[in-house]
Amino acid sequence: MGDTILVERDGAIATVVLNRPEKLNALTRPMWRRLGDAFGELGTDAGLRCIILRGAGTRAFAPGNDISEFATERSNVEQARDYGNDMRRTIEAIDGCPVPVVAQIHGICVGGGLEIAGLADIRICGESSRFGVPINRLGLVMAYAEIRSLIALAGEPTALEILLEGRVFDAEEAFGKGLVTRVVPDDQVQAEARAPAPRQPQGAPRGARWHKKLAPTQPDTKPLTPDEYDEGFACFGTEDFQIGYRAFLAKTKPEFKGK
Repeated sequence: MGDTILVERDGAIATVVLNRPEKLNALTRPMWRRLGDAFGELGTDAGLRCIILRGAGTRAFAPGNDISEFATERSNVEQARDYGNDMRRTIEAIDGCPVPVVAQIHGICVGGGLEIAGLADIRICGESSRFGVPINRLGLVMAYAEIRSLIALAGEPTALEILLEGRVFDAEEAFGKGLVTRVVPDDQVQAEARAPAPRQPQGAPRGARWHKKLAPTQPDTKPLTPDEYDEGFACFGTEDFQIGYRAFLAKTKPEFKGK
């Protein structure tokens, strides 16, 4: 099953591919496990600047979990709990990855596929892409770990609308709901998704990682701890900061070192 999740590396850019195009990249339990392992490994790579996450082909990012697997893997509460633990570990691995993640979305992106794409920092789709969480047709619900990212993107009222109606909707509506950050013509999705990646190495890589860490804390109403407050200024002690502001003053291109 290792080949159903591909990890490709091009310098400081990694691409993770859901590679089951004959099934529209429908997710199996081994795929969830391998996807989590892949992000866990990539997250420890200090030289990595960006991860592009996509489905194989152009017909689908992913339509969710492979329903044919339910009879053997999710047919009762105990099995579903074990399966859900694998999903939760993967969701946490992607969500906690310090490297900026760009979702390159072609075609269908529903159910578990939307859960995964929604964890990316930048989500770019084609005009013909389709979104939704039609699991009410299966008598299923999103568990806590799965629903959290949907609420973070769309807000609780819109997340409930998506879940209660179970509709599959177009890219324009997905953009309006906050599920994607950019909609482009279908034939430009790959180029547009990769456009931020080459620009990442031009910015200080540690700064990008800090923004990923700091941004989710902002809606929290709890007072910042002294350590959290200080972390917002740690970048001023880096070599990249010295390189960056001096290059700005000199009107030259900074050559960041990630230090």
